[in-house]
Amino acid sequence: MPRQLRLLFVYIIVNCQVKDVLQLWRSHWRCLCEDVVYQQRRLTRNNDLQLSDNQMEFYGLAEIEKLLGAIGKSLKKIPTKWVLDIGDGKLDLPSNEYSQYDQYIEIPSKYCIQSPIASIDDVITSTYDGLENSYKSTTYLRERAILTPTNQVVNHLNDLIMDKIPGDPIVYYSSDMVQDDGTGEQGNSTFPIEYLNTIKISGLPVHELRLKEGIVVMLMRNLSQTLGLCNGTRLIVRKCMKHTVQCEVLSGNNVGAIHLIPRLDMCPSDTKLPFNFVRKQFPLQVCFAMTINKAQGQSLSKVGLYLPKPVFCHGQLYVAISRVTSPYGLKVYIETDHGSTTSITKNVVFEEIFYKLPTT
Repeated sequence: MPRQLRLLFVYIIVNCQVKDVLQLWRSHWRCLCEDVVYQQRRLTRNNDLQLSDNQMEFYGLAEIEKLLGAIGKSLKKIPTKWVLDIGDGKLDLPSNEYSQYDQYIEIPSKYCIQSPIASIDDVITSTYDGLENSYKSTTYLRERAILTPTNQVVNHLNDLIMDKIPGDPIVYYSSDMVQDDGTGEQGNSTFPIEYLNTIKISGLPVHELRLKEGIVVMLMRNLSQTLGLCNGTRLIVRKCMKHTVQCEVLSGNNVGAIHLIPRLDMCPSDTKLPFNFVRKQFPLQVCFAMTINKAQGQSLSKVGLYLPKPVFCHGQLYVAISRVTSPYGLKVYIETDHGSTTSITKNVVFEEIFYKLPTT
């Protein structure tokens, strides 16, 4: 039973917003460590072994750390109260001209990149330091990413970073069409191919997909859950071929597995277009930078949060900041409308969501 309780403790501190992990541990550590003496007696083959409370806690915490390590976590990486307060919208407003507005908070200066003149290169350099020499390292690429609220900024960042990697890009063009709705080819004649090629929809790969060997991409469709090829899986491009792209899995339980990614017929499920649009393209997008919403579920050692404009959805700032496994790996770059940087940004939290939640 103590082992099951330790697993339960791990599940709680990883998946729930525990305000004080230390207090939770102090309240229940004896139940979690009931089998420690027995285990140590078996290991040392000394049936008379006795342990002090401090020793029992030490061995119990070591077991907790092993369980956390199996899922890529650590006691050192549990979210701080500051991060949880951002998620709950409980941080005080700064005492300046922003105080008259709701939902503005001040990010501690130790996490911010500040300069008199805003430059997007600063956030790239701080997150991907030494990229020219380390872009072939799987570990280097796996542990870092730039997060930002909108797809437009994501695409711009990815283009800039990809240009820093040696080699010429391979360009793959999509085949776009209007799905036949029983009226023959009337749809394709009404909407020219040139127009279809310009359509950009969230969740759909672009018409002109630029790839290089060694870059990070994200899978945009579920191909095989058993093989770890799910929507949101990060991959490294290993070889660009005519009809397939060879990729190595960068995240999840199948790290290192090599797969061939084919072109797929993709039809957006949520669109305001007055026709059924189909794009045949590789289900990939460059992923040195990604939107905050797409980063949910990711766990990274180094995160650059780039905010040329404030977040606009409930909990976005919390999601972005909580992606990093250690506060030492977080850098926030906030631009102002005047072309400089600041430490003040908007935190969108609809507190009404928490009104009917039970309190403990």
